[in-house]
Amino acid sequence: MGWYRRSSRFISDAFRRCKSNTVVPKNSIEESISRTDLHTFSSRPNLSGSKIPVFSQPIFRNSALQNGLKQNPFLDGAKRFYYVDRNQIHHFKPRGYKRWTQNPRNVFALVLIGSGVVITVYFGNLETVPYTKRTHFVLLSRTLEKELGENQFKQIKTQFKGKILPPLHPESIRVQRISQDIIEALQKGLSKEQVWSDMNYSPESVLLPHEANEHETLKALSDKMVDEEKWQGEDKWHKEDEILDDNWVQQSRKKGQEKGMKSQTRHLEGLKWEVIVVDEPIINAFCLPGGKIVVFTGLLKHFRADAEVATIIGHEVGHAVARHSAEQISKNLWLTILQLILYQFFMPDIVNTMSNLFLRLPFSRRMEMEADYIGLLLVASAGYDPRVAPQVYEKLGRVVGDSALQDYLATHPSGKKRAQVLAQAKVMEEALSIYREIQAGRGVEGFL
Repeated sequence: MGWYRRSSRFISDAFRRCKSNTVVPKNSIEESISRTDLHTFSSRPNLSGSKIPVFSQPIFRNSALQNGLKQNPFLDGAKRFYYVDRNQIHHFKPRGYKRWTQNPRNVFALVLIGSGVVITVYFGNLETVPYTKRTHFVLLSRTLEKELGENQFKQIKTQFKGKILPPLHPESIRVQRISQDIIEALQKGLSKEQVWSDMNYSPESVLLPHEANEHETLKALSDKMVDEEKWQGEDKWHKEDEILDDNWVQQSRKKGQEKGMKSQTRHLEGLKWEVIVVDEPIINAFCLPGGKIVVFTGLLKHFRADAEVATIIGHEVGHAVARHSAEQISKNLWLTILQLILYQFFMPDIVNTMSNLFLRLPFSRRMEMEADYIGLLLVASAGYDPRVAPQVYEKLGRVVGDSALQDYLATHPSGKKRAQVLAQAKVMEEALSIYREIQAGRGVEGFL
């Protein structure tokens, strides 16, 4: 019982000593304390013969530590190692390497290499649009662009299976003939020899009638359509009605000519041009990358004259000439990256609204106007009166329903706006000059 009381008193004294401050001399830090040197309990017989706990060895072998350090006996001799250098003492040595971003050299190298990659990719994918000489960035390769167009064309044929007019249908023959005229005009406009495939009607490969018989059939059909709805705007065309402003196109062309920039047309080489007419009341037509033209009968019901249909097809082929589909994909990539950055600072709804109003929609409207310019020259080179074009877009605006906000909130400019821009003196005069040469039997080459 006496032994138990003395042990309890020893434990309480140890706790009190543990609370006191520890003073460690500087010259003793470098020595490690062995666990076996801390303390050892043993039982020794005393003079009276009873066993009491005593220390069999001194707690510290070093006299300095023994005199200056009040040791906690419950540390059980745990070792602590210190890394000492000339400047400071690290109680916890860092394991592994520091983060590489904490090194300014690594950050500088990353910025330098990243900038070089971005500049190389950007300037390595710049192309010049025919006619307007506008320089645009296209990241999509020509092969991939062509494959995407062909796959989409297959999907359209699958979607409208059973509604595609047969090749010998009068409307199919008419659209195919007009399309062939536009493609031949494109060949003349590029002013170099290319391998063109004959215009085929998809999905079936059926031999068309002889060219003379075809033109006789279409002439009778065209005469009937012209009698039903004849365009009367040619006699009403006056010089004072034209808008004498074509700054952005003329400045772009002048800048391109000064720099000797050559138009990019390799994506038009070796194309297999195909056309289909879909029996749907949709007022639309488009040209997919790879030379796939799709026209809906809803458009043909409103535009009966060949010059009107040629204006619309020429516009759609203009999109393919300028690679607008591939450019749109490249623009969307950069805009998506920009939006992800802005999401960190602004609400997503605000970012999406502002990017659409100030980036996506204005760019889309600019591409539509550029396709109008290229299409106008193609129409004139194909032998169709280019003065029909402004009337076509005004009529299209009335059919689909124009609004005052369409010039700011839509992907396409209003029909009235497109008619005004196409009536500009320099663009229209150039198209009329080509048209007069074609009517005189002299082909004009190299106008793109």
